[in-house]
Amino acid sequence: MNYCSNCGARVTFKVPPGDERKRYVCDVCNTIYYENPKVVVGCIPQWEDKVLLCRRSIEPRYGKWTLPAGYMENGETVSEGAKREVLEEAGTQVHIISLYGLYNLSSINQIYIIFLARMINDNFSPGSESLDARLFDRNEIPWDELAFIPIQDTLRQYINDWPSGKFPFHMTDITLEK
Repeated sequence: MNYCSNCGARVTFKVPPGDERKRYVCDVCNTIYYENPKVVVGCIPQWEDKVLLCRRSIEPRYGKWTLPAGYMENGETVSEGAKREVLEEAGTQVHIISLYGLYNLSSINQIYIIFLARMINDNFSPGSESLDARLFDRNEIPWDELAFIPIQDTLRQYINDWPSGKFPFHMTDITLEK
C-alpha cells in the first residue's frame, strides 16, 4: 500500500500509538489501515456414504480436486457462505449438520471453516469455477490430486472419523512456506 484511500497522501508502515503491530498509517489524516485474515468457508457434502468433490477450473490449482469452499462474503454468516459455495461450485444444496474443522493458516493470513453437510438430493453439476463435480467413496478420494493442504487434512480427519460414526470438531494450525 502506498497511498491513503481516504485523502491520497503517502502512507507509512509503522506501529501506530497504542498498538503493538505495524500497520499502514496516513500521517496526514491519521487513518490506520488494518489488514485481517481472509476467511474461507466450505462443506464436506455427503450423499449416502460418499463425499462430493469439485475439480477446479480456476487458479490457483487449476484441475485439482477440492471440497466446495471459497472466500466468505460481507453480509453473510459462515454457514450461509459455505452453502453458497456448494451451490456455486457444485450446483447443489446442502443441509449443514455441524461445524467440523477450523484450520489456521497464519503464514498466508487465511482461516478455513469447514462444515459437515448432507446434500438435499443427489442432483449436482459443476459450476463456473469447476471443471467437474463427482461423488467419491472414501476409498476413491484422489489424494495426489487434491488442491489444498487444509482440504487434505479435512478429508483425512473425515476418513479417520468415519468408522466410529462420530465427527467431532477439529482445529489445526497449518504452517505453509511463504
